[in-house]
Formats: sequence, structure tokens, C-alpha cells
Amino acid sequence: MTEGPDRRDARGRQRGAARAQGRTQRSTTAPSERRRSGDPARRAAFDVLRAVADSDSYANLVLPPLLRERGIRGRDAAFVTELAYGTLRLRGRYDAVIEQAAARPTDRIDPPVLDLLRLGTHQLLGMRVPPHAAVSETVGLARETVGAGAAQFVNAVLRAVGREDVEGWERRIADAAGDDPVARLAVLHSHPVWVVRALREALVGAGRPADEIEALLEADNAAPRVTLVARPGLVEVQELLDAGDGTAGTVSPTAVVLGGGDPAAVGAVRDGRAGVQDEGSQVVALALGAVPLDGPDTRWLDLCAGPGGKAALLASLAAGRGARLVANEVQPHRARLVEQALRAVPSDAVEEVRTGDGRRVGTDEPGAFDRVMVDAPCTGLGALRRRPESRWRRTPADLAPLGQLQRELLGSALQAVRVGGVVAYVTCSPHLVETQLVVKDALRAAAKAGLAAEPVDASAVVRELAPGSVELPDGRTDVQLWPHVHGTDAMHLTLLRRTA
Repeated sequence: MTEGPDRRDARGRQRGAARAQGRTQRSTTAPSERRRSGDPARRAAFDVLRAVADSDSYANLVLPPLLRERGIRGRDAAFVTELAYGTLRLRGRYDAVIEQAAARPTDRIDPPVLDLLRLGTHQLLGMRVPPHAAVSETVGLARETVGAGAAQFVNAVLRAVGREDVEGWERRIADAAGDDPVARLAVLHSHPVWVVRALREALVGAGRPADEIEALLEADNAAPRVTLVARPGLVEVQELLDAGDGTAGTVSPTAVVLGGGDPAAVGAVRDGRAGVQDEGSQVVALALGAVPLDGPDTRWLDLCAGPGGKAALLASLAAGRGARLVANEVQPHRARLVEQALRAVPSDAVEEVRTGDGRRVGTDEPGAFDRVMVDAPCTGLGALRRRPESRWRRTPADLAPLGQLQRELLGSALQAVRVGGVVAYVTCSPHLVETQLVVKDALRAAAKAGLAAEPVDASAVVRELAPGSVELPDGRTDVQLWPHVHGTDAMHLTLLRRTA
């Protein structure tokens, strides 16, 4: 178990008092009685980090079932969540600290031992855990998982980390980064250097000041609040507000931001009338449905539908207008997730959930759809709050293959939509290579194929939809949302109307 609040506070005060009086506090526990294994909460956090590292899993998919399987609930579950997610978010900063405390590069430390050091460092520098507990409990976990020899190394390094406070370590690692301001921001805010540069360029490219970069990096390291979507025609926003401690969203009219608690405890979430979905993801789908059309408006397509959040929102909109949605997904297991997300939508609003390559739909069904959503696979740099491990997995080499796929999917969508119909191009990344450049290249390629499309003012559509005031730069037709400005993931939206 983690320490209870009384025990933790009392020990913390005692240690602080001893330090203030200049005394060194020594353990009175016999070596044979010292903890030789980690507590279940810390072991769970360690296992999450190892799963993320070894199986390329995402923490948000690994952690909930692990907590259920081990019966970890309440305050202990919250402790595990903060320990695992906080360690993943601040890994870059902590690695810089560990390198100095251990006097060796992190690539010369065995990965399981390095994860233990990261967990201990987060407790020392990022959580309100008394230093003696952070060290002793992590060393006990090390004995259990990597052996006594490695545990001695963990003990020595964490004691070195604990000799300096947060501000002192920030000065030291910033100084070690040199004079390059981007490198200093990268280490202090725990982002790869290339990501910091890309995000700063994206801010400028979207019409925002470059000096917002530090606020954006800070927002990436803040735990996001859970947001629910009230799927139109299935549940009212007021029902979700009445079901728990929540507030209405400011960007999406279907959003309720929870103050706390488990969203699975909300009945409408359990039965599929509502779902967990970021406000940015909600509003880009709502925007596609809000664009006026001349002519028929009966057949909609979600080209890359997995895992189903936007498909469920589109299908619930379609149900209220007599339209039907085709949900396409290339991965069979993700197609099954789409089916699950659509379980509460009236069956006559869903034409089909199919498994297939979205790049072929335009050729196979040219001009067959009135509205098309392209939620393209991307680097995910706009959702680093939710998937902090993504920043360490992605590299600049990922951009070229993803960009090619994004161009082909958008080209297929422009073929699949009828003349007069609308395509929404969406990414959960603000990177200019994945947003503005993809749109330009896809429009150029479409023109060579005899197709034509023009931008729809997505900014005006989003402003009209939003229940609050949404800060968007003037003079732009696309929309780029930001966590530090809008409190959403950094979703990009371009709306295109096919004209020929």
C-alpha cells in the first residue's frame, strides 16, 4: 500500500525539521527488517512503464485493466496513475537529472533499472512523497524486480537526486543543455528537441506568436480533465451534467468536462449514448455536419473510423437528418471498436461498418458520398497530454511515410465525395508537414486528376458551433486548436468543398 496521509505528513514534517536544524537523520530500522519488496501501487506503476517500453503499448490502454485486475482502487489507484503518467510525461527531464546523479549516460543503464530511477525521481521531484519513502520504497521495488545489486545502485542514485531540490536540478540541467534556447526548453519541459522546433513552427504557421511555445509545452505536461460527449439525439448535455460533478464545455456544444470520478460510473457512458471524447475531437466532427449543402445529404463516410468516437458522433447527427453513415477502418480490431462505439445509434443511421483500405474508396465509389471525414493517422503530437509516451516514440523519420498516407487518404476522400459535397481533413497533430502541406499537395494532385475543391471557412463554422468564445486567428479558413489556448488537444481541421 501507499502511505496514508497521516503517516506521510508526519514523517515529512519530522524529516523537514531535522534538516532545518542541520541534523542528519539515520535509519533506526535493522537491515533485516528493511523493506525488500515494493508496495502494490508502485509495482503497478513500474509494470505500466515496462509494458509501454517492451510491447509498444500505450499507458492509457495498459493502466485501467491492470488496476482492475489487481484490485487497486481509490487513493492508491490515483497514486499509481500520477506516478506512471507523471514519469512518462517528464521522462526527458528526469533522464537529464539521472545522468548527472549517476554520472553516466542513461543508455548505459539497463532499461528496467532506468525505469525504477525515473519512478523514484518523479516521487522526489514531482510528487508530495517524503524523500525517505520515495527512496526506500523504490529500493524495495528494485530488490523485488531487478535484484539486490541493482537495488544498491538505485539507492545511491536516488539519494544523490534527493540532495538537490527541484529548482536546483532545473538550473543544473538547463546549464548542461547549453545556450540553445530550444535545447533548454526541451530538457526543462521534457520534449525531444525536434518536437519543440516543430511545435514552435506550427504555432507561427497557424498565426500564433512563437513565444507561446513554453506555455504549449507546459500544457502538454498537465494532466487533462476527462471530457464526455453527449451524442445528439441519444442523450442531452443536461443529463450528463446532472449525473456528476461536471461543467459544460466551451468549444463543443456537446461537451461536459468532468470534475472527477470514473466516467464509467455515468449510465449514459455505459450504454453508449455518451462517450469519453476530447472537445477538439467533438467539434471537428460537428463542424463537418454543420456545413450547409446544396442537393442530397443522405450518405456520409468516415474514412478512418477507428476507434469510433467521431463515427458515433457523426452517426448520431446523421440519425437526426435521415442520413446514413458508412464507417470504414483498415484494422479489423479497430473496426470492432467502431461497432462497439455505435451500439446505441439507431441501426437505420449506420449503413455499414466495413474493414478496408481507405485509399481505395475513392476509386471504388467515386462521388458516392455527401460528407466525408478523414481523421488521418498522424504522429499524435497534438495529444501528448493523453499519450505522453508518443513524444519518445516518434522521430522525424515518421513524417515522410505518414505524409504520403495522409495525402493518399485525402485524395481518396476528394474522389469519394460528390460535387458540392464536403470533406473534413483532421489530424491530432499541428505539425505543418501533416496539416497545411498535406492539404496543398492533395489539392494539387486532385487538380491533375481533373478534380477541384475549395476551402470552406472552418473558423466561421467552429465559432458558430462553440457555446463560448473561441480564440482563433483572423484571416484563416482552417482551424488549429491548442491545449494552452483552448484546453483541447491540438486538433487541426480543414474543410474542403468539391467544386468539379
